[in-house]
Amino acid sequence: MKAVLLLEDGTLFEGKGFGAKGQGCGEVVFNTSMCGYQEILTDPSYHEQIITMTYPLIGNYGTNEADWESRKLFVRGLIVKENCPYPSNWRHQVSLDQYLQDNGVVGLEGIDTRKLVRHIRTQGAMRGIISSSETAVGKLKAKLDPYPGLIGRDIVQDVTATKAYEWNKGTIDVIEGTEALPETEFNVVAIDYGIKQNILRLLRSHACQVTVVPAQTSAQAILAKKPDGVLLSNGPGDPAAVHYGIETVRALLGKVPIFGICLGHQILALALGGKTYKLKFGHRGANHPVQDLDTGKIEITSQNHGFCVDLDSLRDKDVELTHINLNDNTLEGLRCKKFKAFSVQYHPEASPGPHDSAYLFQSFMAMMKNR
Repeated sequence: MKAVLLLEDGTLFEGKGFGAKGQGCGEVVFNTSMCGYQEILTDPSYHEQIITMTYPLIGNYGTNEADWESRKLFVRGLIVKENCPYPSNWRHQVSLDQYLQDNGVVGLEGIDTRKLVRHIRTQGAMRGIISSSETAVGKLKAKLDPYPGLIGRDIVQDVTATKAYEWNKGTIDVIEGTEALPETEFNVVAIDYGIKQNILRLLRSHACQVTVVPAQTSAQAILAKKPDGVLLSNGPGDPAAVHYGIETVRALLGKVPIFGICLGHQILALALGGKTYKLKFGHRGANHPVQDLDTGKIEITSQNHGFCVDLDSLRDKDVELTHINLNDNTLEGLRCKKFKAFSVQYHPEASPGPHDSAYLFQSFMAMMKNR
């Protein structure tokens, strides 16, 4: 099955299709992780994106039900150098090829992924269309041209929960088969901008009673649940377009401890009067070095974001900068001086890893305990 990728600048990559037969438009980006492809595919932060994996062999350990991070696959397409047709792992249930077929996602393999990644690094992330059902360039261009991209669009509403629900699953030791479900001490409301389930598992395993609410839930409705703390989740798209989220967080500041992750970090910064901007090609992978400015220690972090908070926009906002990306010196964490609120741009819940930043959940517990 032939498949192609057409970029908005006219660059064409031709290869072999796997997974579902079809096509889809999205922002073409790359991820430098060696593993974790199933968590990437089910991360709502990748909504409307076509993911290129830089590691050359993907699919070698298959897929399984336990590693889902949300209710469905949100990516528009997956691009790999080589898809492994013979996965081997004691937890393996379904091959990556079958997994994509079952969930309606188009895969493309056999292209020079190094060339594609270098093109994105040079020209920046751009709109593209992946297709295994139509390969005529003219027809693909006609479908790609109207696609608006991500800037200025609120796509959180596509991925958020439709109604509030309780979460009561903890982290699982896959070797022992045990689940961490301690007695609850804190009542936490998690605002779902596109939340990964491992955030919820970690909150529950840190003795939190967890209620997940849709992104458009008002501050008044959240405070009515009498939370000890509020978690602002990760999610897709342009944070500046999520006006209702910014207004809600602004109304919550000073009333309840707040912990923001990824998009939640950006929304907290915007609520504090900061600004965000689009990165050239974003940070996506499980190997990004971040420095904790309080301790000087270096953390290897899992990241997935195409927008970033402007450092200079927070200089006079009663905000302390807590973490910096060592690759490009962009902002990775902040703490409010006036309110009990802090956030990080990366993913401390990791899943599958690394776990250097897991201490941030303990910091959130301490903040709630000392409120």
